[in-house]
Amino acid sequence: MRRAAICALAVTRAAVAMRRCLIALLVAALTVAGCGSAERLPDRGGSTLRTTYADPDGDGVLAVAPGEPLRDRTLLGPRRRTGAELARFAYVTDAHIRDEESPARAPFLDRLGAPFTSVFRPQESLTAQVLVAAVRSIDGFAPRAVVEGGDLADSSQRNELAAGSAGLNGGTVDPDSGAAGYQGIQAPSNPDPFYYRPDVDSPRHAGLLAAAQRPLRSPGLGVPWFPVAGNHDLLVDGEIAPTPATRALAIGDRAPDELPRGVRLPRDAAQARTLLDGLLPRIVPGSPRVAADPDRAELGEQAVGMLRRAAGAPGRGSRLDYTFDLGPRLRAIVLDTVRRDAGSDGIVSAEQVAFLRTALRDAGTRWVIVFSHQPLAGAEGAAPTLALLDGDPHVLATIAGHTHANRIAPHRTAAGGYWQIQTASLADYPQQARALRVLATAGGGAVVETWMLDTAPGGLPDVARELAYLDAQGGRPAGDAGGVLDRNVRLWRAPPLR
Repeated sequence: MRRAAICALAVTRAAVAMRRCLIALLVAALTVAGCGSAERLPDRGGSTLRTTYADPDGDGVLAVAPGEPLRDRTLLGPRRRTGAELARFAYVTDAHIRDEESPARAPFLDRLGAPFTSVFRPQESLTAQVLVAAVRSIDGFAPRAVVEGGDLADSSQRNELAAGSAGLNGGTVDPDSGAAGYQGIQAPSNPDPFYYRPDVDSPRHAGLLAAAQRPLRSPGLGVPWFPVAGNHDLLVDGEIAPTPATRALAIGDRAPDELPRGVRLPRDAAQARTLLDGLLPRIVPGSPRVAADPDRAELGEQAVGMLRRAAGAPGRGSRLDYTFDLGPRLRAIVLDTVRRDAGSDGIVSAEQVAFLRTALRDAGTRWVIVFSHQPLAGAEGAAPTLALLDGDPHVLATIAGHTHANRIAPHRTAAGGYWQIQTASLADYPQQARALRVLATAGGGAVVETWMLDTAPGGLPDVARELAYLDAQGGRPAGDAGGVLDRNVRLWRAPPLR
């Protein structure tokens, strides 16, 4: 069970912490004598070019480590003298701002195993704090724009999207819902050993849940931000469109907390969605009471309009397809790949193919970066889209989230090719955003310089990183931090073929 794994690591953590405390005292004594050196501190802006986090002993305890330099990747073009900066922007995705007190949640589904994984996370009460810490790191990078890559909300609830938007725009962010204070499965009084309870379990963080519910201030991005629609923004748990039953459950006062008898493990994703659609309404009677909250209303397709208004993004209609300029020589194209009925996998319609064809034509000789939440290569109906990108010599990169992983791969084509970039989530370890600079190179080529941004250090976000690292279903065991060539790199691209 997950708590057992966390507790086992915590025993080692306590011993290591004591040992490090003794070492620190010795170092302090040597420093007074003029023989010591300063302890490494995390970069205040989160830049992993300067410092990062590592677990060199494999004991489950993260420590500040040296930064990672930019490494050259030249499969799509040679290294050349660089010139003007064409764009400077940040990319942050999969914040999954979670109303962890919502009665519409179903964390007990984790007991079924795949495809239900990470419905519960030990750090789930800290998503708003992690987003604000990411905003502080992005501000330290000083971009000219920010792209929010989707899944700003966790389960298409209005209060989740409102808190996420407030974190990006600046001002007060209120993570609490229902009655004042925490009401949920991580309460110390919950006897269920499946869930981590920070007030009583190891690693112990007394008062964490109370602190997590308090309003906090976000400095905001201070530059334009551009949203990408994610499946969790529009779908309940990222899987099914809201129904009358799920809408009533979300704003109601009953919180299902266990599976009904006779539930069988689904064999595929379609069966899992059917289970989710029919399961919650069946187990409401007799479930624990919670404080109802109308702000938990499920948005569904209304999330598109709310995102567009919050960001002041261009476009109209029920799909978040639009274009904008990241610089005078770099056009961004955003595709809304979210299904409207059910399923977390992406989909591209014939109308969107036509939109993309027009957008590529209108970009002219500008470089182009295409953003989508789900990677286009795995989306249903994406073959014509990929054919358009493969045939355009000015496509520089595709950028996506959804996978919660740092991955970068070259895609070679007869037209010159482009870089496929994926970025880890804020919800799971390593909880990073991505900084990007696009520079012109001699002869008409370009290079994308990109590096990871850890959340700005301090308080609750640091605890969230610690818990995310220990999460048995999270990004650490899945290798979502990626390799060194997925993080801090220079991605060279030869001049467009004429």
